[in-house]
Amino acid sequence: MSAIIGTWNLENFCRPLPAGSAPDPVKCAAKDQATYDAKVEALAGVIGEIGPDLLGVQEVGGQEPLDDLVAKLPGTWHTAVSDHPDPRGIRVGVISRWPITNVQQRVAFPARLRPIQVDDEGEPIKEMGRGGLAVTVERSPGHSLDVVVCHLKSKLLTFPNSQHSTNDEGLRARSAAYALFRRAAEAVTIRDLADQLLHGDGANREVIVMGDLNDGWQAATTQILYGPPGSQMGTTGFEHPDQGDAKRLWNLAPKILEQGGFSRVFEGQRELIDHILISHALLAKFQDVSTHLDKLPSTTEAHPVAPHSRPSDHSPVVATFNF
Repeated sequence: MSAIIGTWNLENFCRPLPAGSAPDPVKCAAKDQATYDAKVEALAGVIGEIGPDLLGVQEVGGQEPLDDLVAKLPGTWHTAVSDHPDPRGIRVGVISRWPITNVQQRVAFPARLRPIQVDDEGEPIKEMGRGGLAVTVERSPGHSLDVVVCHLKSKLLTFPNSQHSTNDEGLRARSAAYALFRRAAEAVTIRDLADQLLHGDGANREVIVMGDLNDGWQAATTQILYGPPGSQMGTTGFEHPDQGDAKRLWNLAPKILEQGGFSRVFEGQRELIDHILISHALLAKFQDVSTHLDKLPSTTEAHPVAPHSRPSDHSPVVATFNF
């Protein structure tokens, strides 16, 4: 039986502010009810076309918008959301046709990872900007699947006073380093969670890590999630099993890139920054993977939240497995 599992950054999927509320330039909120309703319909339309059994989502404004979304979908759905949003109020979540039997929240860095600097003046931080979420689903009687959803720190830089541009090149360089520090630390945190789920037995434990990793599949921060080096798809080591397979995660990105797929357009350039990683137990069950949308708005550094007519500025990444 085939099953479809995917990940999608829903881009600022938040309800509008209550009537009479003062505007808040920091918080995520839909422009108005009509705009929000149209987005719910558009998102539901794409999800209906994909027909996933489980979808990890990012940039959700809480349980309420997720409830609004699944109300538009046929059938019964189970949901979970992170308890740890970023200052804008966005977080990760899961919608699943399969029953969710366990939920784990993860926000704190691993014990030996020291707090990191994230700006010029503030205190170092010791937790993720947006918490990770792990769910266990019962995909069939007696067969469980562990899924981790995350949204790592963006490459888009934010400068003092919530600005997205600067003429201070020293500040730009430092801010880029701060973003990299944070994304790397968050990748370490998610890898630590994956290790707990794998229990060193990836040959038998079905584990998926997915989400908006905000970098390409060969980026150093993304590779932190892979575990032991070598053996990724598209490399000479892929056909040669070794002892590292028990702890390794494989990124499906090379299969997407073979098809010319991408998940975001930045400054007019196509890039794949949304990923699905699978444990060894799922390699034999994996059938195919693709990105669903081929027309996306172009994100820019100076105007990362510019309005557009698409349901999201990211494409879903969707994989099919033969369970």
